Parts: sequence; structure tokens; C-alpha cells
Amino acid sequence: MKINSILNVISASAIALLFSSCESKQEEAREEVLEQKADNLEANADQLRKDGEKVADMKESNADAVRKSSENAADRVENSADATRDAVEKKADQIENKADAVRDAK
Repeated sequence: MKINSILNVISASAIALLFSSCESKQEEAREEVLEQKADNLEANADQLRKDGEKVADMKESNADAVRKSSENAADRVENSADATRDAVEKKADQIENKADAVRDAK
């Protein structure tokens, strides 16, 4: 009798472990959606960085053209380019942090 009880407990434990380790198709689909959302957010952050870098580069090119006539004006344009880079990087980091949070929600 004691052996049957032990076997029943072991069997029940094995079945519980088996079911708890299997993810349902719904859970897998939910995780896939979250992963895709996070990937999209990261792609947006990457594009934001590229676009911001182009804007900053254009500002620096303008600074070089302005430098010929006014050093102070050129410095202001270069400072504006640096501020653009900093703002874009901060925004892209925020987007990537959001992507990380989405992934962590899995």
C-alpha cells in the first residue's frame, strides 16, 4: 500500500512538472508578438539615430560654410549639431529601454 502511495505521488509530480514546463501555443504566440514589438522599437531607434546623424552632419556642413564669414556663428551651428546628436541619442535610448521592457514582459 505504501509503495502505491509513493508511486502515485511520483506520478502526479511528474505529470505536474510535464504540464508546467510546456508552453501553450497562446503563450508562444504572445511571446512572439512581444518579441516582434521589441524588434520594431529597436529598428525605430536605429532609424532615429541614422536620421539624427544626417541632420547633425548637415548642420556641421553649414557651420563650415558659415565659418568663412563668422567664427561665432559657426560655433553656434556646431553646438546645435551636437545638441541634435545628444537629443537623438537620448530619444533612441528611451525607445530601446521601452523595447527591453517589452521583452522583459515575456
